[in-house]
Amino acid sequence: MNQDKPCFILDSYALLAFLNREPGGERVQTTFSQAMASQVQVLLCLINLGEVLYIVERRHGLPTAQYILALVESLPIHLVEASRNLVLDAAHIKAHFPISYADAFVAALAQQEKAVILTGDPEFKAITALCQVEWLR
Repeated sequence: MNQDKPCFILDSYALLAFLNREPGGERVQTTFSQAMASQVQVLLCLINLGEVLYIVERRHGLPTAQYILALVESLPIHLVEASRNLVLDAAHIKAHFPISYADAFVAALAQQEKAVILTGDPEFKAITALCQVEWLR
């Protein structure tokens, strides 16, 4: 990614806060506005997109999940594939910290891109020595 712009990594918490208009969602909206103006970059690992989609489908059904996928693809988010290196880094983080496997991908991507994680998920308190976290509330 382009390292001369600030870079933010979304986790499922941040994306769901935006989609559901929950507390913290306005900060994510601001980040999207900044990305549209080419001031920042926003990244989302495909693993975490899958996490959001299964949550939405479980709660609201497949048509809603398909709508959310189309919406996410229209946002100024760069979707990041789970490369071999990212998978290995996430596995290493998961082995040493009490976070979910999906959250380990967020942390690994943040380390890889020297980016800030946007989240309100308290699980990320365990990895603040590894990555910079901006807390949504």
